[in-house]
Amino acid sequence: MDIGSIFLLLALLILTALYISRPLLAPLEVGLTPEEDEKEHELSTLLAERDRVLTALEELDFDNTLGKIPEEDYPGQRERLLMQGAEVLRNLDQLQGEISDAEIEERIEAAIAERRTAAGDRDDVFADQQPHAVIVDADDEVEVQLAARRRARQDKSAGFCPQCGRPVQKSDRFCPKCGNALTNTS
Repeated sequence: MDIGSIFLLLALLILTALYISRPLLAPLEVGLTPEEDEKEHELSTLLAERDRVLTALEELDFDNTLGKIPEEDYPGQRERLLMQGAEVLRNLDQLQGEISDAEIEERIEAAIAERRTAAGDRDDVFADQQPHAVIVDADDEVEVQLAARRRARQDKSAGFCPQCGRPVQKSDRFCPKCGNALTNTS
């Protein structure tokens, strides 16, 4: 072993040791104080509750558009969700600063409008339909296409090769797998 190899090996050993010991040499991060931690937790909880209320409002509006909710129940449910949202926003504002009730309601409506545009405003999809119209599900369309494809495939199928059991088409004179001559029954 020559001296260059020894220095290279020693350098790699030192670099590896430094890389491995790096977490041990790093200073410990100081966490939040208990008061800051509790405030951060409360803020996170309120933000999650705000998102839950916004999602519920969005779904309620969508269900009303589809006619899934009786017309007499919709205003009461929407009002209840708006009140919950206003309470959550009030609590958020108390944590972050003071704001008037009118601004809170404007924020709720602005947040709902923002979420609708971000989601692609599903109301536009059903704008040309009646409120209680039957909507064909995408899964139903796929089933219709599958059934059509199966019918087309059955029209082409002639059965199975008597020698190897592989499916054969009506136009086949010989089995594509084993080469057995097929008797054409059609």
